[in-house]
Amino acid sequence: MPVRSRSLLAGLGLALLAAGLTACAMPAGSGGATPTTAATGDDDDSSNEQEVGAAWLDGGRMIGIVTQGSSTCIPVAEEATYDDGVMMVTLVDAEGDEACTADLVPRVTLVGTPADVDPVNGVQIEVTGDGWHGDTDLEGVAGLAVGGETDYMPSAGWTDVDGQFVILSWGSSSCAPQVESAEPTSVTEVTVTFVTPPAEQVCTMDMAPRGVVTAVNGLEDEDAETFAILTGGEFDNIRIPIYPN
Repeated sequence: MPVRSRSLLAGLGLALLAAGLTACAMPAGSGGATPTTAATGDDDDSSNEQEVGAAWLDGGRMIGIVTQGSSTCIPVAEEATYDDGVMMVTLVDAEGDEACTADLVPRVTLVGTPADVDPVNGVQIEVTGDGWHGDTDLEGVAGLAVGGETDYMPSAGWTDVDGQFVILSWGSSSCAPQVESAEPTSVTEVTVTFVTPPAEQVCTMDMAPRGVVTAVNGLEDEDAETFAILTGGEFDNIRIPIYPN
């Protein structure tokens, strides 16, 4: 597999990772399958059930939680906990007075994987929001592990929605990459093209995790080992595996 370029700011510490996970969850990319919201109804806790998805990221050190809602008002995660085989995540509204768009799209919230989770064995995830709850499962993936410092490389993982996957990258939190298209270009490869940012764009100098949801149609076998080719914007034909689910 071709060698991927290391991020220019790879030397930054884990403190930035923690800050990024609290502050950064990015909107969905363009095109592709869109998961539907489950039929609502009163549960024992008087909250509505919503469909949620999840994907392994960053070698197992991080999980992307996919929910439906406004593309401009992405919820943030409180610290995830793990008990008796279940990972529990609470999502809250991000601070600020920003007006939310009225669109309904899949968007991703990035969560650090609790230390007791073993990605090889998979994990059940329960998500709670303001007046709603949902659950999903992540299948085990050999070779993934929790702990250690990130390598600040892009990564990607399938959700349980056909064709849908999450891409994680690292860089300025104010200049998150946006997906222009995702197309199958071989039996085992998906080319993801990112939007070219404006030449006058001004970006903060932080190093934060940025997540984006996208989807591809027409891939022959999603269960086969599949790679994403990231191109356009800040990416120069970077080839990364899409972790199974």
